[in-house]
Amino acid sequence: MIDLAIIGGGPAGLSAGLYATRGGLKDVVLFERGAPGGQITGSSEIENYPGVAAVQSGIDFMTPWQEQCFRFGLKHKMAEVSRVEKSGEHFKIFYDEGNGEMTAEALSVIVCTGGRPRRSGIKGESEFWGRGVSTCATCDAFFYKKKEVAVLGGGDSAVEEAIYLTKFASKVYLIHRRSEFRAAPITLEHARSNEKIEFLTPFVVEEICGDNAGVNALRLKNVESGAEKILNVPVIFEFVGYEVNNAVLKQKDGSFLCDVDKWGNVVVDLKMHTSVPGLFAAGDLRIDAQKQVICAAGDGTTAALQAINYVEALHKHKN
Repeated sequence: MIDLAIIGGGPAGLSAGLYATRGGLKDVVLFERGAPGGQITGSSEIENYPGVAAVQSGIDFMTPWQEQCFRFGLKHKMAEVSRVEKSGEHFKIFYDEGNGEMTAEALSVIVCTGGRPRRSGIKGESEFWGRGVSTCATCDAFFYKKKEVAVLGGGDSAVEEAIYLTKFASKVYLIHRRSEFRAAPITLEHARSNEKIEFLTPFVVEEICGDNAGVNALRLKNVESGAEKILNVPVIFEFVGYEVNNAVLKQKDGSFLCDVDKWGNVVVDLKMHTSVPGLFAAGDLRIDAQKQVICAAGDGTTAALQAINYVEALHKHKN
C-alpha cells in the first residue's frame, strides 16, 4: 500500500514529493512516464524564479530539483497513469509501464498533471514556437521591451495579457476574428482606453513569418473584406484556450472522480483539497492556477503537507 501517489512530475509534483518524503511519509511514489521536469523543460530561458539569479534553460533549471527530491526517498515509477479510482478508503491507480495495465493502491493521491496552452494551428506556428510564438506574457514580455507586439484571442486572457504587455511594449496589436469579444466588459473597457493597444478586428492570422532569428511579421486577412495586411512584429502571444490534463480523473462512465468546473479544471480549496477526501490537486490542473513555476511549486508543497496530515490520521485510526 502506497502512502502517497503523486501523478505528474513537473514543479508541483516534484515539490510535493520533496515535502512529503522529508515530512515523514515513508512510501511516496511519483508516477511520471518520462524524466521528471514538466512543461517548463521546454522553455529556453528561465530568469524569474526567486533566488536563482542565473538565466537558465528549462532543462538546466529543473535538473537539480530531481536530485534534491529523490534524495529523501521519493520513488519514481516510469509509467503512464490512465485512471484513478476511489475504492473504499483507498485509491486505485491504473498505470502502464509498457507491458500492459497494472494497478497499485494508495492511501492518498496528489494529481499534478498540468495542462497545455491550446495551439492555433496557424501556418508557421510550429516552426517558430518559442522563437516569437509565445503563450505566456508574464514569462516573455520582458524580452520585448519598447517593441511592438501582437496578441491573438478574444477572451479574458487575451485582453488581460494585452493590457499587461503595455507595461513593456511600445504598442500592442490585439487581433481577433470577430468584432465582438468574449472578455468581460470592464476588462474590454480598460483595454480600449489604453492608448498603447490597437484593436485589429475582424482579422485572422493567415501565416506567421520569420527567418533564422525568429518571427518578424504576421500575414493577416480581414474576414469580411478579404483584404490582407502585413504586421511587422517580432512576436505573437497566442491566447486561444488552455487544455488541462484531467484524463486520469475520468471514470469509466465518463464522470470525474472529483468536482471540476465547466472547463475541466479541478475544484480545490486553499489547501488543495478536492471534493474527495484524500485526493488533492496542484499546479496548472486546478482552478484559478496562475501557470507559473513558483505557484505550482507552492501548490505541490501545500498539497503534500495536507496529505501528510491525512495519512497520519488514517494510521492513527487503524492503530
